[in-house]
Amino acid sequence: MENNIIMLNEDQRKKLERFANTGTHSAKLIKRAKTILALDRSNKKDHLRINRICEQVGISREALNVIRKDFLASENAEAFLQRKKRETPPVAPKLTGDVEARIIALACSEVPEGYAKWSLRVLSEKSVELGFVDELSHMSVQRILKKHSISLT
Repeated sequence: MENNIIMLNEDQRKKLERFANTGTHSAKLIKRAKTILALDRSNKKDHLRINRICEQVGISREALNVIRKDFLASENAEAFLQRKKRETPPVAPKLTGDVEARIIALACSEVPEGYAKWSLRVLSEKSVELGFVDELSHMSVQRILKKHSISLT
């Protein structure tokens, strides 16, 4: 239990206080800063009990333990107060650069027989027919063409 004690130096304390009291930050990060400030035992004769800190900050005991563990594992106060960046998107994109290139090449090619010009719906249907993707909406085709400044006129 002794290695779970948080002892902040003056610089860390000031940074956490400034973070918790000024600027615009997410409520979650502000609660994390306030929790660490409440858990700090440096220069204190009497410290707050865990239940009291939980009530004061408005978190559960489990959340307090997670915050303490995260702070002790972080390199410094700044790293602790940054949101973790997601390594991969929640859903992998269906349209890769290769698929976009094929759709653009298709849009620049000859129009199928029976059509006067390419339309978004015809491009999406033809992309599926040619096996570029399993399914593709006409709005996705529009975003691809707009992204690459290509018009169908």
